[in-house]
Amino acid sequence: MTNAATVQTIDTPDGPFTIVSDAQGRVLASGWTADLEVALARIPAAARPTEVHEGRTDAATAALAYYAGDISAIDTVPVWQPGTAMQHAGWDALRTITPGAPLSYTEFAAQLGAPRAVRAAASICARNAPALFVPCHRVLRGDGSLGGFAWGLEVKRSLLARESATN
Repeated sequence: MTNAATVQTIDTPDGPFTIVSDAQGRVLASGWTADLEVALARIPAAARPTEVHEGRTDAATAALAYYAGDISAIDTVPVWQPGTAMQHAGWDALRTITPGAPLSYTEFAAQLGAPRAVRAAASICARNAPALFVPCHRVLRGDGSLGGFAWGLEVKRSLLARESATN
């Protein structure tokens, strides 16, 4: 099996958005950059594709639909990222957060069954490579402030505003 990936960059209101997907169409990494190396760096080195070529992805169609107002278009996009059982549980849980109803890191940790593991919950968000499709932007600090986001707070603010407007 070759470790090949397809990359597609689309224009969004939040800037260029690059998607890296594997041969099965699963998103390995995505984010608001036109720099392929930046997107690839989100994938752990051992799982990084050895060949990358430009092409069309189903995930790009979903992202464009999301930006056109169909917020749920990203919900069923397949993703894959290596991680621990707790990370996978967290990434799955992120996909269940209702758009327009973000959780705090404390609430997210409680949802994972580990209410005192707030730092671990934040780490799950920070290590999330397929941004947008695994919506880590839907987790905020306990005081309601944005907290961090790998792609910048302006993008996070924009995504949350877009989602709250459709709710």
